Amino acid sequence: MVQAMNEDTARFARTPLGGSGISVRPVGLGLMGMSQFYGAADPEASVTTIQEAIDLGVELFDTSDYYGAGSAVPGSPVAGFGHNEELLGRALRGRRDRAVVATKFSARPSAEGGSFFDGRPEYVRAACEASLKRLGTDRIDLYYYHRLDPAVPVEDTVGAMAGLVAEGKVRAIGLSEVTPEILRRAHAVHPVAALQSEYSLWERGIEAEVLPECRRLGVTLVPYSPLGRGMLTGTLRRSAEFGTEDFRSTLPKFQGDNFEHNLRLVDALEEFAASTGDAPGQIALAWLLAQPHDVVPIPGARRLARVVQNLEATSVRLSADDVARLGALFDPARVRGGRYGALHTVARDTRA
Repeated sequence: MVQAMNEDTARFARTPLGGSGISVRPVGLGLMGMSQFYGAADPEASVTTIQEAIDLGVELFDTSDYYGAGSAVPGSPVAGFGHNEELLGRALRGRRDRAVVATKFSARPSAEGGSFFDGRPEYVRAACEASLKRLGTDRIDLYYYHRLDPAVPVEDTVGAMAGLVAEGKVRAIGLSEVTPEILRRAHAVHPVAALQSEYSLWERGIEAEVLPECRRLGVTLVPYSPLGRGMLTGTLRRSAEFGTEDFRSTLPKFQGDNFEHNLRLVDALEEFAASTGDAPGQIALAWLLAQPHDVVPIPGARRLARVVQNLEATSVRLSADDVARLGALFDPARVRGGRYGALHTVARDTRA
């Protein structure tokens, strides 16, 4: 059972971000859903939630210049490129020194309605300057290369990021969704503090090769969607319907028979959580925090109650047997459906 939180509990322990010298409390806050992908959100309520999260002790806040520019599916409403950074910037007024700001560059909307990735050194600098302005700050604590540009060697892009570190505009750099080879090549140019990839009880694709390379290089893992896009919270029911503004309406894991099957796995997670007196989502986060590596999950949340519940996961104690049992319950062979569907193919860069 989770104990009442106080200054001595595990949520105030710190996790280093690689060798950057930056450390954070072990559960951050992902902000993407405040701008897109999961239906409409109230900007004023979002700013308030971020501020209250800071006051609770959350430190790592994850955004991107792209959040707000892309739609969950064609035709769904969007808030605009940079919207999410602007929200965070508003929330940080008077609180900047209490937050570790992580943002990203490279994803850009194309004129044809899709997206492309831009890793050109000149764009790295321009994107950083624009993000600094939207965030209302003079430095970005952790700057991620959001997705690789296939037309630009990663060494060139990371070299430009290293230049921003040298100038004091960025404190540490990160990558997102890359292979071990790309991680090694980038790390050889400038130390990579963090790798952001999808990782949770029900999405384990990075375990075989990527995680071992992170451990070898001393790169902290920052899992996004650590609660399986809401599935591992136990709040979704078989009658759930995802509107066209909801990203999950396009994802194979949430479709038809796959959804029904995967909910049966969650039923077992709920039973486990009931036996310990914790919430299913807290168990899912505790499983991540029990992995033999520096991990800082960034669950998304729009409401303060969910932020509090996620923070309390740091007080959940799982035995080695518990960790193994949960891992077996969500063995990748038992989870049905791929990560993404056909709608999520990124358009190729058409730049001259």
